Amino acid sequence: SCNMDRHHYETFEKFGNDTFLIHFDNGRAFGRHSNDEPSILAPLVQCCRVRRSTLLRLHLLSLQSYRMSDVMRASLSQDPLAVVAPLLTEQHLSALDRRLETVIKTIHDCLQQHQHHSDVIHDDIVANQQSGLSSVTS
Repeated sequence: SCNMDRHHYETFEKFGNDTFLIHFDNGRAFGRHSNDEPSILAPLVQCCRVRRSTLLRLHLLSLQSYRMSDVMRASLSQDPLAVVAPLLTEQHLSALDRRLETVIKTIHDCLQQHQHHSDVIHDDIVANQQSGLSSVTS
């Protein structure tokens, strides 16, 4: 399935050259709430590499008090059109939590396949701290 949000546009010939651009986001990138597309995990499965900062954020979003669906719901509530035409349904929001579990399980599987966690998890936090220190001391 293609992402119609980015790869599709409409023109209205009725207006001739008096046209303008409308950015229309219909949320299709989220796909069907009932269909999790496993092929989207292929790069993660093939490379088995993830930044530590990303993994920490994913774990945070999997906690009950910071669930991804709740964070997204709060963000979407700021949309002025949310009351009239919500971008995502509750089913889509639940699917985010379910899909996040799948991503975390995939990373866990990668960790099981490798002898050293450092083969899977790139510690970008230590690298960033060290580069920050070197710029301060030079």
